[in-house]
Amino acid sequence: MAHTKVTITAIAREAGVSVATVSRVVNGRADVGRQTRERVQELLRRHGYRPRAGTRRGRAALVEVVFHQLGPHAGEILRGVERTAAPAGIGTAVSVVPYETTGPDRRQWLAGLRRRAPSGVILATWGLDPALHGELRRLGVPLVMVDLVGWSGAELPSVGATNWAAGRTATEHLLRLGHRRIGFIAGPPRLPCNTARQAGYREALRTAGLPVEDRLTVGADYANADPRSSLEACRRLMALPQPPTAVFASCDEMALGAREALRGLGLRVPQDVSMVGLDDLPATRLPATRLTTVRQPLREMGAVAFRALRRLSRGDRLDVPRVELATELVVRSTTAPPPPATAR
Repeated sequence: MAHTKVTITAIAREAGVSVATVSRVVNGRADVGRQTRERVQELLRRHGYRPRAGTRRGRAALVEVVFHQLGPHAGEILRGVERTAAPAGIGTAVSVVPYETTGPDRRQWLAGLRRRAPSGVILATWGLDPALHGELRRLGVPLVMVDLVGWSGAELPSVGATNWAAGRTATEHLLRLGHRRIGFIAGPPRLPCNTARQAGYREALRTAGLPVEDRLTVGADYANADPRSSLEACRRLMALPQPPTAVFASCDEMALGAREALRGLGLRVPQDVSMVGLDDLPATRLPATRLTTVRQPLREMGAVAFRALRRLSRGDRLDVPRVELATELVVRSTTAPPPPATAR
């Protein structure tokens, strides 16, 4: 396999390790076990994976993608970056820098970044850390942000998604099926994407001539990765005197948690209650899940971010500093018309 084709995701899959582990081996980090390192190095040699040295301004033909944590969103974004970077002969490194990372840990990571000398950095983080942003700018490294939370500042180029339209699209789908009581499980309001999705939900109801009932909106905190939050939120909705016949959750992870809550209450999806998520993560496509969702184009966001970074690393100007990609409804098996007894 040519070294411009293989990706560290493919190496990680074959080695049975995380992408971050392969990235640490590629970058010569010491915090990898001997057997794991040797296994990964053998696969790198076998597939001919060697990021080629770039000479422009002394920087490597390497793009570094920074996450606060690894998860399904990170995997999708990274696939988009790699599939665009590899044919151009650009390697990909992955760093996980928790939001709370400060002091010696941050200095160690920045020192490693200086040694690697990437041609640019993609920040795929849950918000912009001003301190980290400032330190990266002082290094003179081109930066682009994959904006997962609806940050709209102008301090650096960013690629996001149409969150307001996504909320409206999900709600309109349920309205077209005949639902008139639609619950909304909202993410943390500190994240702008969640307020935008809720605004789209409310606008769809108003456009349909329906009242916007505050009690049909309950909060859950998926940012803390606690599945109990969305389970409890869904139970609160279904405990209302007039419970909803459909639920729209602000992200897929919350929708899957809410579906478990419905199962625990003896309610069937979609026969008794319809369910819609948002993101189109891999877990939603499994035969046992088949979640109707609004697709956030995470892979495309990664690809667009890489192309923008490539232009910046060449000294070119971007036509626009902010790009928002369209979301898309994906209908699967968790939505249906409301039960006859509740349809009006």
